[in-house]
Amino acid sequence: MFRAWRAPPLARAGARAGLRARAGVASEANSRQPAVESRQDSRYRDTVLLPRTRFPAQLPGRLQPETELETQQKCGFSELYSWQRQRKTKQEFCLHDGPPYANGDPHVGHALNKILKDITNRFYMMRGYKVHYVPGWDCHGLPIELKALAEVRGAEKLSPMEIRQRAREFAERAIEKQKSAFIRWGVMADWDNCYHTFDPKYEANQLRVFYKMYDKGFIYQDYKPVFWSPSAKTALAEAELEYNEQHVSRSVYMKFPLLKSPPKLTSVIDGSSPASALVWTTQPWTVPANQAVCYMPDSAYSIVKCATTGERFIVAADRVESTAAVLDTQFEVMSTCKGVDLADGSCAHPTIPGRVSPLLPANHVTMAKGTGLVHTAPAHGMEDYSVASHHQLPTDCLVDEGGFFTEAAGPELQNKNVLEEGNEAVIQMLQAAGSLLKEEKYVHSYPYDWRTKKPMIIRASKQWFVNTASVKATAQEVLKKVKVIPTSAVNRMLEMLDRRTFWCISRQRCWGVPIPVFYQKNTGECLINSETITNVINIVEQQGTDAWWTLPIEQLLSKEAVAKAGGRDVLDYVKGQDVLDIWFDSGTSWAHVLEGAEQRADTYFEGKDQLGGWFQSSLLTSVAARKKAPYKTLVVHGFTLGEKGEKMSKSIGNVVDPDVVINGGEDHAKDPPYGADVLRWWVAESNVFTEVLVGPVVLNAARDDINKLRNTLRFMLGNMADFSPETDSVPPSEMYIVDQYMLHLLQDYGSKVTEAYKEYDYSKVVRLLQAFCSRNLSNFYFSVIKDRLYCEEEKDPKRRSCQTVLAEALDVVVRSFAPILPHLAEEVFQHLPYKKGSEGVFRTGWIKASSAWKKPGIEEAIEGACAVRDSFLGSISGKNALEYEVVIVIEPGLLFELMEALQAEETSSVSQLNEIMMASRTTLLSELPKETPADANIIKGTFLINLEGGDICEESSYQVLALPVAQAKCPRCRRYTSDSTSTPCPRCLTVMAGKGST
Repeated sequence: MFRAWRAPPLARAGARAGLRARAGVASEANSRQPAVESRQDSRYRDTVLLPRTRFPAQLPGRLQPETELETQQKCGFSELYSWQRQRKTKQEFCLHDGPPYANGDPHVGHALNKILKDITNRFYMMRGYKVHYVPGWDCHGLPIELKALAEVRGAEKLSPMEIRQRAREFAERAIEKQKSAFIRWGVMADWDNCYHTFDPKYEANQLRVFYKMYDKGFIYQDYKPVFWSPSAKTALAEAELEYNEQHVSRSVYMKFPLLKSPPKLTSVIDGSSPASALVWTTQPWTVPANQAVCYMPDSAYSIVKCATTGERFIVAADRVESTAAVLDTQFEVMSTCKGVDLADGSCAHPTIPGRVSPLLPANHVTMAKGTGLVHTAPAHGMEDYSVASHHQLPTDCLVDEGGFFTEAAGPELQNKNVLEEGNEAVIQMLQAAGSLLKEEKYVHSYPYDWRTKKPMIIRASKQWFVNTASVKATAQEVLKKVKVIPTSAVNRMLEMLDRRTFWCISRQRCWGVPIPVFYQKNTGECLINSETITNVINIVEQQGTDAWWTLPIEQLLSKEAVAKAGGRDVLDYVKGQDVLDIWFDSGTSWAHVLEGAEQRADTYFEGKDQLGGWFQSSLLTSVAARKKAPYKTLVVHGFTLGEKGEKMSKSIGNVVDPDVVINGGEDHAKDPPYGADVLRWWVAESNVFTEVLVGPVVLNAARDDINKLRNTLRFMLGNMADFSPETDSVPPSEMYIVDQYMLHLLQDYGSKVTEAYKEYDYSKVVRLLQAFCSRNLSNFYFSVIKDRLYCEEEKDPKRRSCQTVLAEALDVVVRSFAPILPHLAEEVFQHLPYKKGSEGVFRTGWIKASSAWKKPGIEEAIEGACAVRDSFLGSISGKNALEYEVVIVIEPGLLFELMEALQAEETSSVSQLNEIMMASRTTLLSELPKETPADANIIKGTFLINLEGGDICEESSYQVLALPVAQAKCPRCRRYTSDSTSTPCPRCLTVMAGKGST
């Protein structure tokens, strides 16, 4: 069979693409062909093998979610994770679950993340890996504490243990809600054995990492300015900030009168006229804490004379004109000097008599805004603090934890909120002192607490820090060896690490893991060593961190530990009141969840916000504790947005609730029940490496796509009602060539899908699936084999040949989308007519496409035939192809030999070539018949044959002539191959005779 060709290597990709385009023409012609089932003469209906299956084309209304729940129960979704963990295999795939926050209902962002992870896990499990996936929750922290306290009247009177109890209960309720949703979405896990950051063993492991880092010198305590949330009364890390681009500050221009002129400028500033440094700030409330005025050493500065008052000011040369314009005056430049010439000068503080503010050099001074001279308050600025440290200036903080001025700020300011009335009071003091030159509103980007949504301040306090400056170089080198998808994300994370000099890990709350440190009552000196930490960890492992608040200090701190530290009495110490940052909580999850000596996951898979969050805290803790990353691959997805690209909000009304998507809303006409697979399809088809859009239009399209897929699956299921792969399969070598061609395409499809899954490119999987089902199967293959399936004798090898392909195609297609649509995949397997046993898709492995199916040269035969068919169908303008006989004329050569392999005889109505043409009869000639009418519509074309990797390359010409068929329509198969409209054609008579029918 098919002796006229040699099986070469890969054929032309272009020919394959051409087939896909041509398949559309074939489908159009076929759609106009009257269906066998609808013919008026039904005498032969029972002799035709029509599709039979109970698999529904659609599941309208509540049927979809109800069927999914039945499928989950019947197919053992809840036992699948435990089943695969018991398999004996050395191959293991570990996806470490970044813990979602236990502070609210499940939302569409959860759906995106959890479904992506589940697709990944199911793919690896089907490929034979033992999957390690332990879901977890981040359970501590301020958001939970605040929400729990919002439910209580008089919350400010609660004890720490009462707050902790209420916060725990709130987190537990949120966890149960989220867990139920994740299970409903089909997420595979052992849901009875998850991890929670408030589990005693988890907390104990976290403290072990803390001490390991402390012991290596990476964790230290210091008094310095940090981001502080007055609304939450706690320090925050930079990752916990969000920036309000429209924040309005009350900015002021003020003067610092010169007390001592810089020596190099005495000739210019002779003391005969008042002279001042001109300073601008957006935070007037920080002025009482001023300790210096800073300048840029390398920049130029001018001494100017004010045209209005005659006063002399020092201002950056680049800022003279703009500053004069703001102050509505003119400046006469008297002299210009370098910044270094300002050295050794000093100013009087603008509001505090007797306070001296020296002029000091600093590299953080910029010329973009202001005057080029910077008010420096070490307690309220990171760069200010660096200047103070270098010059041994005081770093006194005059602001308490709630953002109010303390007693040390003086009676005029005490108890005033620094961001409100305190700011106003300072401005009034500047006015009264004659130091205020101008006040104006200034719109700029300003940090807010991402939880309370209120402005932050920078405030000096005693905190615990991770010295990221000493870790980040190693962390960056380690990160460069991690595979990051998409690759652009790694640069963002490297940049974030580069900017991070320290990480404040202490919080002034009680719902969290305590920093296990004791303080000497009189000196404030901290006590932590291997003895103290070992004792605390042992207690925490048994009782949890509640013990820190409930047990007396004598049980937490041993006499031996105190004696070793040189102390006398345990009662001379108090327990620390700070808790660890929740990013430290979750960032140490690798120490608790990951198994084996490596304690390293194959993959972390989270949203892009985790580049500065969990990805980074996990990396920093792991590198500091053991000099390696906790992951081999990072996969970074985008955020969910409304389908117009806008953020979701209740006020806009575009919030997508996963529960409503699955079960429908109150009005099913407005919010129909789609089921979980539609949610999963939406996730998979989206380009998740950018922002992911979702809304009614997107969800409707997803449902339509799945229904199209269901129709393709239904066709295959329906045509295998009488087929058993074990007894009825036909070997590829004995198949029709078009059937062998489909196996070849199927093998290629399986390889491409597998590679796309490996690259986490699930939208490519969906595109490959849709293209294969629509173009190759539905539009092409199903169209050409319908006659064979319906009208040949049931057990005819020709019919069994395409049934064999349908069985293989169904198996490959279902396995290819099973990780994405697990409910549909299992539903299909339940409708397999030849299914034996109860094992479903996921317990029977991945795609089993045979490499023996790959026959690149076979493409040239089928695609050459399709090129000819394209010309034929184009010449009859979409009319019914069965009403024609097609005459194909090909010059002698490779193309003729290929077509001859599809039709050995000159004219045939039952050949493989005629089946592809979908005509009633096909004639294959090497030259036009002499009796061809002169006015005949002859279509000419060429087809390029490219075999043996380009070694054999030949362009062949062909001509196509469509002639109205002369015979009558067969009442059984509808082809024009009968002598009479009342008598079946010879083929049909033979088939019916074989069945004993007349």
